[in-house]
Amino acid sequence: MNDAIDNGAPFNMLGLDHVVLRIRDLEKMKAFYMDVLGCTFVDHDPDNDLFQVRAGSALIDLVPISGKMGSAGGPPPGKDGHNMDHFAIQIEPYDDDAIREYLSAHGVELGETRIRGGAEGEGPAIYIKDPEGNTVELKGPADPAYDVFAGKPFEMGRDSLS
Repeated sequence: MNDAIDNGAPFNMLGLDHVVLRIRDLEKMKAFYMDVLGCTFVDHDPDNDLFQVRAGSALIDLVPISGKMGSAGGPPPGKDGHNMDHFAIQIEPYDDDAIREYLSAHGVELGETRIRGGAEGEGPAIYIKDPEGNTVELKGPADPAYDVFAGKPFEMGRDSLS
């Protein structure tokens, strides 16, 4: 299905390809993304000190700030400086109680569960923190029962209910 808006660009957006996180502790981040969230190993590029994992169809690149590539981006992420606001990983099925129990057992800092918009529509999401404080949204499947914009043209925008 192609929902692209014809803006004259010579391309269509297909989805999230990858996210690059500048990190302090590669071992903690590998354990979180692979062992806790279930991402799979893709590649390690020792020349750039880049470790890559797959999250569904997208990639997450973990780049230590002590390496060549990571040090080029300035200070590390922390309380007063972040690489981004958050990124979202689509997950299914979405069982909030089971997700919370599982993540709590792994010591993951849990945020609130809310109905949030995403690439495929409105649906449940929980916000968590990775070991270095990056906010990760675990986004459940879109549910038309929550989507007040279902069947309405995109041009109406998210701030109009008429």
